[in-house]
Amino acid sequence: MRVLLLVPALALAAACTDVAPLTSTGFNTPEYQAQREAQLAGQGVAGNPLLAPVEVSQQPLGAPGTAPVATGENADIANQAAAALASTSGQNPAAVTAVPVANTGAISDEQDFAAVSERRSIESDAARIEQNRQTYELVAPTAVPERTASGQTNIVQYALSTSNPVGVQLYSRSGFNLQAKAQRNCAQFPSPDQAQIEFLSNGGPQRDRKGLDPDGDGYACGWDPSPFRSAVSN
Repeated sequence: MRVLLLVPALALAAACTDVAPLTSTGFNTPEYQAQREAQLAGQGVAGNPLLAPVEVSQQPLGAPGTAPVATGENADIANQAAAALASTSGQNPAAVTAVPVANTGAISDEQDFAAVSERRSIESDAARIEQNRQTYELVAPTAVPERTASGQTNIVQYALSTSNPVGVQLYSRSGFNLQAKAQRNCAQFPSPDQAQIEFLSNGGPQRDRKGLDPDGDGYACGWDPSPFRSAVSN
């Protein structure tokens, strides 16, 4: 029973003890606020100030020794800027020393008539043209060599020799499930061109031994001769 009475007493005693206030850090501290108010009021601040005073130079802009020295390709721009500053400040622009810019020869003067006329004349140009004419050689055209038979079926020649569109039957085909068989057989070829070569090499288009042309139009596995015809017509 005494133990139960001691627990509330200890809790009440802990609640009555003073709690230390939380210290503020950063820009919300009283010291920072006091220093800022003193600076705004123009008063001195004890201890280390927030910002060290910066000394402002009393030398006017454009005075000697204040501008950086330009080197390289920036020298010409720097000289022009210095001359402009000198003219606005009342100084003599001619007194500004100009840095000569070296001519590297990277830019051609062939479009400058005055520069070219100093090196060339009408007579020299006529002599150069005559020399070019003497060295000019006209190559006579020759006949295009004929294509030799390589033993492989030429699908381009076959496309140009036909005129019927895709799907128009010209040759008879017999059997059952021709479309399903053609779909399985055509899957063995990497492209319609290869299927057409195989089709023509085995009796096509009159005969379809491997079942590649079920509709009898003379074109195997959806092969289309239209691109070859268009290339010739254009």
